[in-house]
Amino acid sequence: MNVEKTRAGKTGLGYQVEQKMEQNYDREEAAGTPTHVVNWVNAVTEGEHDKCAECDWKSICTHLRDGVVLCKLVNKLLKADGKSPITFQKKVMSPFVAMTNIENFNKGAMTYGLAEEFTFQSGDLWEVRKGPFLNVINGLHSLGFVANQKNVQPTYKGELKKGE
Repeated sequence: MNVEKTRAGKTGLGYQVEQKMEQNYDREEAAGTPTHVVNWVNAVTEGEHDKCAECDWKSICTHLRDGVVLCKLVNKLLKADGKSPITFQKKVMSPFVAMTNIENFNKGAMTYGLAEEFTFQSGDLWEVRKGPFLNVINGLHSLGFVANQKNVQPTYKGELKKGE
């Protein structure tokens, strides 16, 4: 079921906020952040999960949506850091399971060292909306920097910009 076609459109302040978030995503996209995130996630999870072939927001969102690749990513990072892996469901048959995977990823990322303010809500990913998806990209961008501080290979190649 396509969420975009069943959801009522935003109006008023909600619409303005959504538009601003989409503009912020566009700015990050122009800076290459989603591409850096995809390249890093693909490199870290190589051999454990199919690669995300495209770098447009819908392709990335769809690739990450069930939380499986996110959990595989954080488990590789946790293992390299000598910490216990998180549990997750590899076969996602319902939104509940996917959202649980995403929540487990966030818990694992915080255990790894990501500050809670850089995590995202499962709906930011599950609902496939461009504006909220920026939170997912920002979270993975920040996780890449935490991994760099721990000298994880492959290195995250994203750039730190003013205000981050």
